[in-house]
Amino acid sequence: MRRRSALAMAAGVPLSLLALKHATARQPAMRYTMTAFTNSSETDLYVYESTDATNFQLLRGPAYRPPTGLLRDPSLFRHVDGVYYLTYTTGWEGHTIGFASSTDRVNWTHMYDFPTQVPGFTVTSSWAPEWLIDAQGRVNVIVSLSDGCRFTPHLMTATDPSLRSWTPLTPLAGLGPPPGYRSSGDRPACDFFGYGYIDTTIVYNYDLYCAFTKNETSKLIELAVAPAPLGPYVFVATGNWATWGAPREGQCVIPLPGGSWRIFFDDYDEDHPRYLYSDSHDNFRTWTEPVELPELSGTVRHFTVLPEPAP
Repeated sequence: MRRRSALAMAAGVPLSLLALKHATARQPAMRYTMTAFTNSSETDLYVYESTDATNFQLLRGPAYRPPTGLLRDPSLFRHVDGVYYLTYTTGWEGHTIGFASSTDRVNWTHMYDFPTQVPGFTVTSSWAPEWLIDAQGRVNVIVSLSDGCRFTPHLMTATDPSLRSWTPLTPLAGLGPPPGYRSSGDRPACDFFGYGYIDTTIVYNYDLYCAFTKNETSKLIELAVAPAPLGPYVFVATGNWATWGAPREGQCVIPLPGGSWRIFFDDYDEDHPRYLYSDSHDNFRTWTEPVELPELSGTVRHFTVLPEPAP
């Protein structure tokens, strides 16, 4: 089966419906808030704002520095209480992720560092936590946990409105280790089994959870879909399917007015860092050629963008 056909069947969306939705949808005024760290600082939060998801202006930077550790990969969402919440990577190694809150996007308060401990799993690194609000309105966080060899995305769900209590971290089915894998930290074994998946970000689209995840072995961003947040996920687009190239990481996927989608990602070239974006107008099947993000490419690193109706 061709890749596009598989993706279309997985999504279950007629092209005629997509075209109709694109043509008839009203274009609301939007506000896009970006939370990022930068090439010059992995301890400070920078907040930017845009009206078109392309041209961003600095709102405040630095806006927040945690009391200890790093601030990398900051992910933003707005809760039903109107408060903005941030989760972020606290270190290159370790078993915590950080949380902070704000009522205005520019003044932030540290909440706590959460331990990413999993029974039977020795966590050596906890990278790139991402918010996921599922179809039932539950607040989830996806975080990539390493055992010293490969990364596996795990999910936890908030059990109270204040976001201070969580379900146990559970691996996403379909994105875990292959059969026969045993963590050893031995480089030949890691090379044989692969290095797993990081920077997983999930969007809900046409009754499916669509996971854009970086294959840490190939350094390519791939796409898997599932009927539920925990999976099981099935890959529908692998390799260099979208012609974005490699290495690519730090992806963030947002809806645009009119039914299109945009992905932002880091090209991870330490000598010439760039941040790029690419759009899809046909439900993730094809993507436009990546374009550098104006002004901020080469400055910002792994960020998220939160779309909201303009106030």
